[in-house]
Amino acid sequence: MRGLDLDSPTVRPVQSGDEERDGEAPGGSGPGGRDLAASLEPVLEQVCQGRLDSITWFRTDWQRGGAATGKAEWRGEDGRRTVLVKMPLHPRELRWLRALGGRSPHVPDFVAGGETLGGYDLAWAVIEHLPHGPLALDWQARFVEPIATAIAGFATASAPHPVGDLRPEDGWSELLEQSRRKVKDARLEGGKEWNRLLRECERRLETMLETWRGRAPIEWIHGDLHPGNAMCRTPIDATGRTSPEVCLIDFAEVRTGHWIEDAIYLERLHWSRPDRIAGHPPVRAIAKARKEAGLDNGDDHARLAAIRRTLMAATAPAYARTEGSPAHLAACRDRIESSLRSLK
Repeated sequence: MRGLDLDSPTVRPVQSGDEERDGEAPGGSGPGGRDLAASLEPVLEQVCQGRLDSITWFRTDWQRGGAATGKAEWRGEDGRRTVLVKMPLHPRELRWLRALGGRSPHVPDFVAGGETLGGYDLAWAVIEHLPHGPLALDWQARFVEPIATAIAGFATASAPHPVGDLRPEDGWSELLEQSRRKVKDARLEGGKEWNRLLRECERRLETMLETWRGRAPIEWIHGDLHPGNAMCRTPIDATGRTSPEVCLIDFAEVRTGHWIEDAIYLERLHWSRPDRIAGHPPVRAIAKARKEAGLDNGDDHARLAAIRRTLMAATAPAYARTEGSPAHLAACRDRIESSLRSLK
């Protein structure tokens, strides 16, 4: 369905003299975000022209950041339906929900939304309520394939939109140096092996980057592809006889890139627990789904995957504060070893 375009004179414009406005939507994380949402609820209902009611604000265990989410009822021309209200949103997420919602089965229907609310620069959206999932709650290796189908569907739906500029990736040398310092300063387990592998990565870095910079096709990628962002409209078959149809959520990280970036992002979550994707490698699954969707996978995507694995694994110590579990770092060392070997 087509959503209401509520960025119009029916939305109160942001006043330059608003004392509470500082260019960001207030509220922050945790209860503050919900408090802001609740305070703006009457404005939201008015802006939605009386179609939105019965909002119940909640926060999920897997939700990150300061956005508030509410379950509500929407009275449309085809009757009542359950919807989700999200605020504040990153403007990028609102843009993609508007662009693709209702045009792809792998994106939630966009019902309504806008960039301002109650005098704030605050993006918000009313979208389809997806009742089942996320897949992260009861993960099974077989879920890789339906996620692959969904990300191929996203690529197909976003293809008509001209791609933006690639983010510069010139910081790999500095990140490798940070990794070497972290290995030394934090006395990471396997330090001698880390040093050997990082020296080899540095020696081969320019060759890898020359290939990586020439990667193709360049298109829109999700940027945050993981099981917590995979929802379903219908119940998930616990017997495993049927595969769920996945609908992707959270488009705040959508950017220009290569599909291998999404594939390795999904894969690396399981490097320390390979049993969780046993028999279902994400790169192979996404390549297959893209081929079935008529998308170009590019030349030698296996080599690009090996390069991306090497770069992501080698820079993991630089992020030891957030990625510093011994199991993950040990898996990264193994990944560097095997990936460099495949690149010879």
